[in-house]
Amino acid sequence: MDYIIGVDVGGTFTDGVLADNEGRIYGAKAPSTPPNYTGGFFEVLEELAEQAGLTVREMLAKTHHISHGTTSSLNALVMGTVPDIGFITTRGHRDSIYIMNVEGRYLGSSPEDLQSVITQSKRHALIPRSLTHEVTERIDRDGKVLVPINEDEVREAVRALVAEGVPAIAVSLLWSFRNDAHERRIRELVHEIDPDMFVALSSEVSPRIREFSRSATTIMSAQIAPGLRAYLGDLEARLRESGLSGQLLIMQSNGGAVVAKDAPDRAISTVGSVLTGGVVGAVALGGQLGHRNIVATDVGGTTFLTGLVVDGEPVRSTTTVLNHHPINVPRVEVDAIGSGGGAIAWIDQGGNLRVGPKSAQAVPGPACYDQGGTEPTNTDANLVLGILSERGLLGGRKALSVEKAREAIRTRIAEPLGLSIEDAAAAIYAVQINQTADLLRKTVVEAGHDPREFIVYAFGGAGPANCAAYSAELGADTVVVPLGPLASAFSAYGLATSDVVLTGEYSDPVTLPVDPGLVEANFMRLETEMLEALEAQDMSFAEVELVRELDMRYAMQLAELPTVVNKPVTEHELHAAIDRFERQYAELFGEGSGFSAAGVQGITYRVRAVGRLDSSLEVPEPEAADDADSSVAVAGTRPVRLDESGYLETAIFDYTKLRPGHELSGPAVVEVPTTTVVVPRGMTAAIDRLGNLVISTREEVPA
Repeated sequence: MDYIIGVDVGGTFTDGVLADNEGRIYGAKAPSTPPNYTGGFFEVLEELAEQAGLTVREMLAKTHHISHGTTSSLNALVMGTVPDIGFITTRGHRDSIYIMNVEGRYLGSSPEDLQSVITQSKRHALIPRSLTHEVTERIDRDGKVLVPINEDEVREAVRALVAEGVPAIAVSLLWSFRNDAHERRIRELVHEIDPDMFVALSSEVSPRIREFSRSATTIMSAQIAPGLRAYLGDLEARLRESGLSGQLLIMQSNGGAVVAKDAPDRAISTVGSVLTGGVVGAVALGGQLGHRNIVATDVGGTTFLTGLVVDGEPVRSTTTVLNHHPINVPRVEVDAIGSGGGAIAWIDQGGNLRVGPKSAQAVPGPACYDQGGTEPTNTDANLVLGILSERGLLGGRKALSVEKAREAIRTRIAEPLGLSIEDAAAAIYAVQINQTADLLRKTVVEAGHDPREFIVYAFGGAGPANCAAYSAELGADTVVVPLGPLASAFSAYGLATSDVVLTGEYSDPVTLPVDPGLVEANFMRLETEMLEALEAQDMSFAEVELVRELDMRYAMQLAELPTVVNKPVTEHELHAAIDRFERQYAELFGEGSGFSAAGVQGITYRVRAVGRLDSSLEVPEPEAADDADSSVAVAGTRPVRLDESGYLETAIFDYTKLRPGHELSGPAVVEVPTTTVVVPRGMTAAIDRLGNLVISTREEVPA
């Protein structure tokens, strides 16, 4: 019997899913164990093995692959806990990464920040200027060598950086994406001096036009690669010692995985990888339920994440921004704010209640964890409001202290605002609902979609407690809470359902239409590279899919849109692709906003290679109920406060006793071993054929 495992390591909790080839799925959850996250990783493996009636060694010996998503790369870049590395570039261009073009003044800034011209600054330098070196060389825009590389200067720069003790060197030369010979030679010279030095080449990491973004992407990849290499090396060694026979795969931000040995070379592609698991899971579950348009919402211990599935496919982007720097990485588009269960409530200088983005994380955790945390969080508020049981989380394995929660809310929020503890807790709950709804509107409405055409999927340990409220604020009619074995480990399920996905890019700007043979040749080159890279993954695939895209824009404009180009490229297909670009542009920016007379340019070619893994992870259908009466699952009642009505005696349902076909009306709380679902007053819910809880938000609230 073969197993597939997905492990999602978050800042607060680690989730896991185990699936076998007979259709059984198991889910598990354990606290994360920073800074060494392997502790929580193996605790989840132990829980999964126990549920399957196996030892960890027996389970791993029969495991085809483990798909792992980690926040370590993203957290290191966001918090600035990356090492100083070396940087080598073309003579005369050393200051490019500090000048940051004009982009440095606005990338990653809010509209409010942009209005304050006086306070704008180019901040967040990636590396100290003393660790950047220039070498004499020059390649022109056609890839022709104008000035040979001065190897003596390269050796001098490398020796200086080695003497500084840098763990990695990033190399970004002018026009290297057209001719990478000089960058490859620099790597050879580095390894002549220090064979163990990690080297990141821009021609491999980000072979796109535009010097600043290419260099920034390469530098950030080099910053996280040594740490990622050490973490994955230790993790894989321990897994092999524990009996793993299959591959360890690492999730990427493009929605697919790559074998662990290759992940450090693609380090920047792992940034945000754990954020995409829920969206990939929504695609898989949506396919089984027949849902094509989905808003995936994930509330973990630290963050609230949203992503869109439109017509069965995740919405993708070609770039992202982190700490005011662009990252050239194809990714599944996910928006995030710091509004998870552990988000800390605080009062700003104006006396306003705020929630997040700072999180209590796993250590010390919310005040109610009684692990030394003293600041109130969303979790503390939910406990005081009666949403969470005083029995604790994880089926009672994680004890909660209502006294600690009340004390934290009293001292930090209630007394400063002149509120009762209960009113302060309700205010925290309301603030989180409103700010999560605001992000949802940005994700859905500002992208030009009608929320009524989408179904909200709500998951994560903290998401189901708030999902009905923020979905109603958005205007969505239906919420699906994946339960059963998926419960709060839905992102891990997404990891387990993922395929191997590799992306190749190459910038070759042209004005369209152009000779179709040129376009076809560029795509064929990338396809050959991607097929070779898939073969090097050393895995068997049920099938291989190649998707072609060309980033297009109107001449003299900056907004580039990835546009599908079908094969083979003919004159007719090229004109059809241009038409597709113009329709996309009008849909995104408004009818008539494009300027066809300026002409259309093709900038960057892209091929996404998908290696389909032969793994069917359909959620099994539990036995249906005899009738719709759900009273058999009522475990009791307790006072719960969800709105201005105050505390209402609320029915508490034991999910393990609910069956497909059962219906219930709010106010109600459904307790699952790893999460808690709230059905507000006036709403109804039912258990669907897969055991998910489906909430209808469009019921009238009774007088």
